[in-house]
Amino acid sequence: MKLITSAVKRRTFLKTATMAAGTLGMPSIIRGAQAAEPIKIGCLFSSSGTMANTEGRLNHVCRMAAKELNAKGGVLGRPVEVVVTDPGSDWPLYAQLGRQLLLQDKVASLFGCWTSVSRKSVLPVVEQNNGLLFYPLHFEGEENSKNVVYLNSPPSSSVLPALEYLMSDDGGAAKRFFMLGSDYVWPRTINKICKGYLTSKGFKEASWREHYVPFDFSNFQTLVNDIRQFASQPGGQPIVILTVVGSSIPAFFKEVISQGLRATDIPVLGLDMLEADLEGLDTTTMVGHLNCWAYLQNAGSPRNDAFKAAWKDYVDTNKLPFRNNVVIDPMVSTYDGVHLWAAACQKAGTTEVDAVRAAFPGLTFDDPSGYTLSMTGENNYVGRGVFIGSVNDKQGFDILWQSEGTPKPVPFSPYA
Repeated sequence: MKLITSAVKRRTFLKTATMAAGTLGMPSIIRGAQAAEPIKIGCLFSSSGTMANTEGRLNHVCRMAAKELNAKGGVLGRPVEVVVTDPGSDWPLYAQLGRQLLLQDKVASLFGCWTSVSRKSVLPVVEQNNGLLFYPLHFEGEENSKNVVYLNSPPSSSVLPALEYLMSDDGGAAKRFFMLGSDYVWPRTINKICKGYLTSKGFKEASWREHYVPFDFSNFQTLVNDIRQFASQPGGQPIVILTVVGSSIPAFFKEVISQGLRATDIPVLGLDMLEADLEGLDTTTMVGHLNCWAYLQNAGSPRNDAFKAAWKDYVDTNKLPFRNNVVIDPMVSTYDGVHLWAAACQKAGTTEVDAVRAAFPGLTFDDPSGYTLSMTGENNYVGRGVFIGSVNDKQGFDILWQSEGTPKPVPFSPYA
């Protein structure tokens, strides 16, 4: 009996001593973060349904950003733990899961939503429970909640500069506009703003057409034929303002390719089109179609090179079901959001929402795009740069234009 007891004590001592030696060998700030209770942040990004191919990547970017924070000691000396959900591209489920994350999982902040309808379903949840949602998509604006951080660009900083470019001589002198979108708040509000802007420039209602399709719509044969007929009519250079989302984007361009419609016939400005939407498409016939975002993968910046290398390593290490060489704007915006949240917590000395929000004014972050993001005390919108890209033959976008500095975000449009 004494022999067994002695052996157990010896093994326990050796195990304890080994653990202590390993712990003592760590920097004290990291050792403290590992010992402290985690700070939880919640993800509301769909990894199934019509938005899965693009939106699902953002869960993993949150984890990658948290891993970076934890490698440097966490936030306020505590490790960051990411709690992931799957709303399944089902808009009411975003609200249900958001409430669960705040009230049951006790997350310090939410990072989530892609479509505006999903954000608007979560909005009353964060407002009623004083939560904080970091929203990474450019969107229609017309909203300014103290419980949402708008990480991307409203129309004044993105859509209208792109439209102005296309109406200029350098952009092709567009005179007619075919507006095609998914049937929900973002496309309808964007098109309302575009029509108001065009009216202010002297365009008449006869210069545009407007059509909406359901979510997950894929049969674009008739609509692309309508666009072809629109392009053949007199009245000046036509363009398509495309605001379909999710799986409808590659479906639309497959039909464009099938019908042989080129950018030289009628360029498409795909406002939600990303590098990931081009995967599997023959983009040699799509060269010249356009998009507009606050980040493009071809942005020339050492920080961008570092981010792309980190994502490649993360995809390979974790065997994720995504291409390791494709990065899209909402991934970068989500990454920015996690780091801005962490900086606000450090500045506030707490994760408590009111104090974190009070710490936003003056925050900056050096974004992979090459711009320095900033926040002011005026609202929760983030000031950032903007790019207009042109599809190339390598399933990516060449940069046609980018903003000088970071335009001040304007939440409410005079044209809405």
